Amino acid sequence: MDLVGKRVLVTGAGGFIGSHLTEALLDRGCAVTALVHYDSRSDFSNLDLLPREKFSQLKLLAGNIEDPFFVRAMLEGIDVAFHLAALIAIPHSYVAPASYIRTNIEGTLNLLEAARTNHTERVVLMSTSEVYGTARYAPIDETHPLQAQSPYSASKIGAEKLAESYWCTFGLPVAVVRAFNTFGPRQSARAVIPTIISQQLFADTVRVGSLTPTRDFLFVKDTALGLMAVAASDEAIGQVLNLGTGREVSVADLLDMIQKLTGEKKPLEVEDGRVRPPKSEVFRLLCDSSKARKLTGWAPKFGLEAGLRETVDFVSAHSQRFRVGTYAR
Repeated sequence: MDLVGKRVLVTGAGGFIGSHLTEALLDRGCAVTALVHYDSRSDFSNLDLLPREKFSQLKLLAGNIEDPFFVRAMLEGIDVAFHLAALIAIPHSYVAPASYIRTNIEGTLNLLEAARTNHTERVVLMSTSEVYGTARYAPIDETHPLQAQSPYSASKIGAEKLAESYWCTFGLPVAVVRAFNTFGPRQSARAVIPTIISQQLFADTVRVGSLTPTRDFLFVKDTALGLMAVAASDEAIGQVLNLGTGREVSVADLLDMIQKLTGEKKPLEVEDGRVRPPKSEVFRLLCDSSKARKLTGWAPKFGLEAGLRETVDFVSAHSQRFRVGTYAR
């Protein structure tokens, strides 16, 4: 499938990854409808950071993925749907698990059913490496067992299985993308990299959770290009595909890299409140993305160091977005 000129929907377009995907789709020449979550502020979240000439090209919708009537109408006339709308914060899923079921599972059901009835040509569901839990072997390929080590990961597993059922039962042309730990500009302080960077730049002490877990950090521009490559690939239909770099970095090593970039080594404090419950912590994630490379031709183009430099520059220029000293759950 050639995406140029396609009528494309991005749910969760105001989010971190969604805004970068929306921008990349505009650059590709797509007619983009961008869904943001309706709220009383009437802003468009990260889409407000797009250059004016790009923002003006968007068809903007404010609504709620949990409303099936709204979602069905939203899918009318859409060729390709990228479904990124989700609750993503793992710590908040410990205290509000039902909201994750409503948004991540029921919202996905609404999207899939609307795509089926509207005969949408392609659906790409954004999932997460958190569905794997702590690695039983590494690197992790798509056949790795699924382990719901948090209510968040359980909700994403449920969403994936709904997508699988719509492919098997109705032949809906859907693909699932399990992106490993995406980072970059516009990411909130709920994630470890902007948390460390903002404290390194603006606080006296850097407060973190566990330093030992390892992650496969994928720059957000690579994630966006990967989602687009999956949508364009006929061979990806009905498949689950990992996106990652194949490089494993601990939180401690990440902290060291960020301190070198900012030119200062600040005091470090491990806070118990930032540490996940022992059975919920995912201690190791390392991606095998060979399937995505084979079926789509995608490969990451940006290195961790270059991505960190760009992220440091963004956080430095947008200090007002970060409530330093407050733990963002």
